[in-house]
Amino acid sequence: MSGVNPYHPGEPEASYRDRTTAVARGRGSSTLNPGNRFEPVRLHVLGEYLDEQRQEHPDGRQIATRVFHDHSRTIINRVADSPDIPFRWTINPYRGCEHGCIYCYARPGHEYLGMSCGLDFESKIMAKLDAAEMLKRELAKRSWAGEPIVMSGVTDCYQPLEEKLRLTRQCLEIMAACGQPTSIVTKNRLVLRDLDLLTELARHRAIHVALSVTTLDPKLSRVMEPRTSAPRERLKAIEQLAAAGVPVSVMTAPIIPGLNDRELPDLLKAAKDHGAQHAGWVLLRLPHQIKALFLEWLHQHFPDRAARVESLIRQSRGGDLYDADYSQRMRGSGRHAEAIRDMFRLWCRKLGLDQPMPKLSTDQFRRPSRDGQQGLFDRMPDSPGP
Repeated sequence: MSGVNPYHPGEPEASYRDRTTAVARGRGSSTLNPGNRFEPVRLHVLGEYLDEQRQEHPDGRQIATRVFHDHSRTIINRVADSPDIPFRWTINPYRGCEHGCIYCYARPGHEYLGMSCGLDFESKIMAKLDAAEMLKRELAKRSWAGEPIVMSGVTDCYQPLEEKLRLTRQCLEIMAACGQPTSIVTKNRLVLRDLDLLTELARHRAIHVALSVTTLDPKLSRVMEPRTSAPRERLKAIEQLAAAGVPVSVMTAPIIPGLNDRELPDLLKAAKDHGAQHAGWVLLRLPHQIKALFLEWLHQHFPDRAARVESLIRQSRGGDLYDADYSQRMRGSGRHAEAIRDMFRLWCRKLGLDQPMPKLSTDQFRRPSRDGQQGLFDRMPDSPGP
């Protein structure tokens, strides 16, 4: 892919990058909205128009977030059987994510909605406005056995929009009332808003929270994940959650060879110092058209080391930019990937972050009745979920 325009193969890559320097302010994918891979007709913005936009808005143009009602009929999603995914059920109150992390592996999901994995993913958000009602209904089913649920798998349930819509909080209110065990992964300190519900779940040993911390460098964080909480704020969130008795871990994900991999020891130590009990990591994943988005971003923000970073990624992916095989996609292969793995294991062992998180308990789960009250005499069956 290097050396050619990923969207117009007949045009040199350099001229393409010159024209697409950030026009959209505060968005991870700049102005890029690559054509949907499922659509037979693809429209691309002319370079002349981008040049005009850059002249009219030299500091970038603010792109407003648009919210659409997601009319999904269920809220608890079963995860496809995958040997590298340690959970079975997820809840995603949103699809798309305002955080705008350039590396987000969930971006291609927007293409199933007829949109782009680029700017659309971070500015056109599908919100499940009736998430709480669906959750209550599904937890009330006799087939639901109270198994742990992860929030969220393909979005961040505490993205900025959550401050206004409160869909995650509404779901947590139901979970806390029912003793439904859940895990949360987020990059946003907004999780602290719901500390009352998290501590209630912690009393039932029914909550884990993981803060994703990718870098301690605020400048790198601003360009790589522009609308997330600053690294220091995420560390403070770890500290406050731990102080409140909520089991909390750190996810150093993704690790990007040549960009943030050398920070691993410092990331892990900072997380431990702030109260993290456990740590995890995932190698950068670039499925589908995220490859092009990421490379464009890399050359725009780090032109001096873009070639080196791309080379190291390929060395960790058998010469490609991504390998979707279950045995490879989370960890990669090759000497550089093995070096990252060994460094992570060494420092986790030194810091005591290699112990498993406390097992989530289903002992206190009580399904809600149709009128919203807890079913006190309706014990959990052994049958599978919905």
